[in-house]
Amino acid sequence: MSAKILSGTETAKAIRQELAQEVAELKAKHNVVPGLVTILVGEDPASQSYVTAKNKTAKELGIYSEQISLPATTNEADLLALVNKCNQDPKINGILVQLPLPKHINEARVLYTIDPNKDVDGFHPVNVGKMMLGEQCFLPCTPHGILELLTRGGVNTKGAEVVVVGRSNIVGKPIANLMLQKRPAGDATVTICHTRTKDMAAHTRRADIIIAAVGVPKLITADMVKEGVAVIDVGVNRIGMTESGKAILAGDVDFEAVKEKASCITPVPGGVGPMTITMLMKNTVQSAKMAAGLI
Repeated sequence: MSAKILSGTETAKAIRQELAQEVAELKAKHNVVPGLVTILVGEDPASQSYVTAKNKTAKELGIYSEQISLPATTNEADLLALVNKCNQDPKINGILVQLPLPKHINEARVLYTIDPNKDVDGFHPVNVGKMMLGEQCFLPCTPHGILELLTRGGVNTKGAEVVVVGRSNIVGKPIANLMLQKRPAGDATVTICHTRTKDMAAHTRRADIIIAAVGVPKLITADMVKEGVAVIDVGVNRIGMTESGKAILAGDVDFEAVKEKASCITPVPGGVGPMTITMLMKNTVQSAKMAAGLI
């Protein structure tokens, strides 16, 4: 058999249509305009591309969007002052500081300065703690996107054996925690593997759902999965360049081989990636509703 493709591009499109309608209703009924500021320090090409995409998406949805670009020489004190200014700005519901930051700036100090009520990336310890406890908070965007892909893709997670490959604070740890919880796309039995796991295949072969987020191209091969597994591939790895200079990308899963055994699988690109920015917008709308006392 060949797997059903869980298209993040199509799922994100559907969610964005829902968000655009929600934003329009907030404006019409409550005079509430969600606002997002993105702060970019330096001229890293990948970061510039990400920030541009985020601002473009926000404007398409009717969200007020502001981009602040600072030179790489910006000192930490000035950046913290800017974050605090955004914390106090009622037009701004979401603050996103694009990572990585220049080495002379302490990333943790900057992220922890963001008002937790405007932390639409879901990285602040307050939001991480609330997530662990199952309380209302901003969920980190990539794990949130994975939950939406599973739910809208019709993947049953209740009682499922889930193997998460990767233990990062951004994807691996939070998605493992969320899938343990009593929630939609939850109630699973979760195992976390990583690059130091002794016999990874012994774990992945029993999995009903595999979430690969370790950053090793084609690590998960066909002999490591069982028939009918659902596969979410978070990895985006550059494995070469075309003659025209375009990057050749591969996920953490050997897509062509594994899709012949899987029941469903996300592609790379076009899988989890488009969901991340969409969930950022969803969190920004949620923040605006919270600020207006609507939730």
